[in-house]
Amino acid sequence: MSTPYAKLPAWADYGLIPLINLSVAFIVAGFVVMLVGENPFRAAVILVEGAFGKGTGIAFTLFYATTFIFTGLSVAVAAHCSLFNIGTEGQAYIGGLGIALVCLSFDSVLPWWAIFPMAIVAAAVFGALWGFIPAYLQAKRGSHIVITTIMFNFIAASVMVYLLVGPLKPAGSQAPQTRNFLAGAELPKLNWIIELFGAKIRSAPLNICFLLALAMAFLVWLLIWRTRLGYEMRTYGHSPKAARYAGISETRIIITAMMISGALAGMMALNPVMGDQHNVAIDFVSGAGYVGIAVALMGRLHPVGIVLAAILFGMLYQGGAELAFEMPAISRDMIVIIQGLVILFAGALEHMFRPYIQALFASFSPKSVGMQAVKGRGA
Repeated sequence: MSTPYAKLPAWADYGLIPLINLSVAFIVAGFVVMLVGENPFRAAVILVEGAFGKGTGIAFTLFYATTFIFTGLSVAVAAHCSLFNIGTEGQAYIGGLGIALVCLSFDSVLPWWAIFPMAIVAAAVFGALWGFIPAYLQAKRGSHIVITTIMFNFIAASVMVYLLVGPLKPAGSQAPQTRNFLAGAELPKLNWIIELFGAKIRSAPLNICFLLALAMAFLVWLLIWRTRLGYEMRTYGHSPKAARYAGISETRIIITAMMISGALAGMMALNPVMGDQHNVAIDFVSGAGYVGIAVALMGRLHPVGIVLAAILFGMLYQGGAELAFEMPAISRDMIVIIQGLVILFAGALEHMFRPYIQALFASFSPKSVGMQAVKGRGA
């Protein structure tokens, strides 16, 4: 008879398993670094110091993490309803369109604190509407959410290319982007917070969107675990048949979950658009939607885990840039390989070590120990 698997305690499920997956990813990445003739231990030191060793590095790490918090939360909300939203990339693009319309219209007449709330609403509404269409197609037509959201990523990219080389491009400009926003649409930086601890920051785009991302993480926690809607979403995610039996509308819950997911993805655009670039350019999302999938999975779909996983990926982005500079043999493509290994083990292979850990916990559980004691007395 095979050994039954034990239910893991929360600290093992949300802490130990991700830590093991992450450790294996970095061990494999170390072998990749050795293949190009570099010292993996020195590379690891440069990676960490580049992300957290200086004030500027910390600010950039948190800037990247802000983006990934939004996309990770977006994927997590849909996943709790058993919906695999791969469309956060496209929803963020369209959210950026909503931000652009607000900023281009009011940046010359209103201050940032008046424009920012309108931009938040516009980003959320545009992202939610882009998430509504695949949700409606699944709820009403049975279309698979994975296929439709992937397709809508390409549609969103095409729409943005058309707008940025046409209607939204300023006259006389050759760059495929909107005009630069005026001061009224530029968000204040948060670098002063890091400087309070004695760190020096030359220039970094960390801005108040980081605080907004943390607030959204808290609101998502309230939504999923403290509201009736969240309970219905989790019920449908665990068992659609049980949800239907309980009277939960399948159409309503699918559309609602995807629209909330799309709204969070759209809000991601606030960070690069208003906090850094101060315009909307082609490819401002830069794959953050796909990274959000790994962030959500590594964070076990919990807001606290997502924030921590987002900081980890922020570290990989910022520390990776420093690593490529300090070790020329490690190119940017090598950094992408390291990031891909983390995504592979934290995402696609996240359950690879779970059976062994569950079996280990089962062997040390009180019930298992008691059964072994009974067998020993019988012998």
